Amino acid sequence: MQPTPCLNSTSTLSTVSDLALLDLLLVNDSSAWQEFVRRFDRLVWRCIMKVTNRFVSVINNEDLREIHGNFYGMLMANNQHKLRMFKPERGNKLGTWIGMLAINCAWDYLRSVARQPAHEALSFASDRASESPDPFEQTAQRETCATVERLLSSFSHKDRTFVLLYFVESRSAEEIADEMGISVKTVYSKKHKIRTRLEKLLEEQGLSIAA
Repeated sequence: MQPTPCLNSTSTLSTVSDLALLDLLLVNDSSAWQEFVRRFDRLVWRCIMKVTNRFVSVINNEDLREIHGNFYGMLMANNQHKLRMFKPERGNKLGTWIGMLAINCAWDYLRSVARQPAHEALSFASDRASESPDPFEQTAQRETCATVERLLSSFSHKDRTFVLLYFVESRSAEEIADEMGISVKTVYSKKHKIRTRLEKLLEEQGLSIAA
């Protein structure tokens, strides 16, 4: 974690790095929260919609606003515990962490709604095995994810960045090409090479990667 920056009257929060902004958030700087909303709120909404779009028959605008409010409440809860859990030394971007938290918040809301008798359709959807793995499957998935994270530590920084953009943030090939300064053709080639290498490493561990 970087030292908390001191901003004078001529400084603007829009120019500080994500990590410097995070430091200001952790000391409850009100201006930093405004900048956080400006910088990340579109990402938060995009992640919420990504989860809820499949349940449009039972989710309305009021539900979406509640998920959005729950997300910010969760960020502030327990002395901003979720924000303090972010580990930049692992090579992840703050935006990736925020997106994951927003996705988890949306699923938490859907699971809470599914337990209410009035929403039988959503309850049925959440009971599908593909959406609600049993405890054994959840444990296996966590162990696989931990193994994948450990294996990725041997990859180059550029390859780890590609994994985050393509497999975690679900960016389009065009967006990745633009951000990484490579061609779209290279994006697809790199995806195949990284996936093949990772599958081989996982096979050596007696595991497999989902299709």
